[in-house]
Amino acid sequence: MSALPPYASPLEKAWFWTFRIGCGLILFFLIAPIIAVVPLSFNSQPYFTYPMEGFSWRWYYDFFDMCSTQDIVADYQMRFDAGEISDNPCPQTTSGVWLSTVKNSIIVAIFSTLLATTLGTIAAMGLSKGRFFGKGFVQAVLISPMIVPLVITAVGLFFFYSAADPGLRGFMEATGINWLTTTLFGAELGLTGSLMGLVLAHATLGIPFVVITVTATMVSFNQNLVRAALSLGSSPVRSFFKVTFPLIIPGIFSGGLFAFITSFDEVILVLFLAGPEERTLPRQMFSGIREQLSPTIAAAAGLLVVLAIILMIVMELLRRRGERLRGIQS
Repeated sequence: MSALPPYASPLEKAWFWTFRIGCGLILFFLIAPIIAVVPLSFNSQPYFTYPMEGFSWRWYYDFFDMCSTQDIVADYQMRFDAGEISDNPCPQTTSGVWLSTVKNSIIVAIFSTLLATTLGTIAAMGLSKGRFFGKGFVQAVLISPMIVPLVITAVGLFFFYSAADPGLRGFMEATGINWLTTTLFGAELGLTGSLMGLVLAHATLGIPFVVITVTATMVSFNQNLVRAALSLGSSPVRSFFKVTFPLIIPGIFSGGLFAFITSFDEVILVLFLAGPEERTLPRQMFSGIREQLSPTIAAAAGLLVVLAIILMIVMELLRRRGERLRGIQS
């Protein structure tokens, strides 16, 4: 019950209000940075200061590269001078660097999520089949990327990539794979200074989330359903896609969302492994803070907050769907 009963003692009443006030303070502490940063993305001046001198969409125009030519800048300046608009969001041309980093982040996040989801689901299903020798060790290895500090992981991957990349590039050159990828995508495949290396690195960070969520889903899964499908003549592959997959898909999607968020927000591995052409959005924000402070960083942060809210809503819907499926199964 959310309300106090009429017979509550003074101590119970004190705990009731202390607990709620404490939770409110913790919640405010968590969302205070968002409350402070997001409004600065609408500041008309290139400063992180309060009070703001005016409202402007300038930094969102910069983020989306909406002032890419001098003609656009001149048109907005003319409309501003004529009084048609109260704010000029295009005082100068934009470079488009933010959109290119968003593109890299999306590419890396999507492919690393697909890889992590596939491998993590297979591993979780294998671990949930029963006991076998070394099961605890395998689980510890799969979960270790969540425990080991990212700096250590980044350093280890950097030296591993540096040692393995020449041999990999030589193999791809000898087999003609590099010629094919250069023709189709305009770039060679490799581990260092390439998006493929980032995809593999981010997949290692996403696999533990998929393993945990799918394993938790498999705990409540009734294996008798699979046995019934097999006894009726279904193949193992068909029984997986027709019986197992629809029931564990909430756990798979939840793990995939965690893997996507982890990849999209990750910056430490990118600092060690990415080259100048493979900058992701978090890497660009990190560079913007250190090299050229701009409120465009606040605009990027605001968009990331919106993305996080959308993903949390999706995860909540998946959680409720999973509860309904477990209720039907039981």
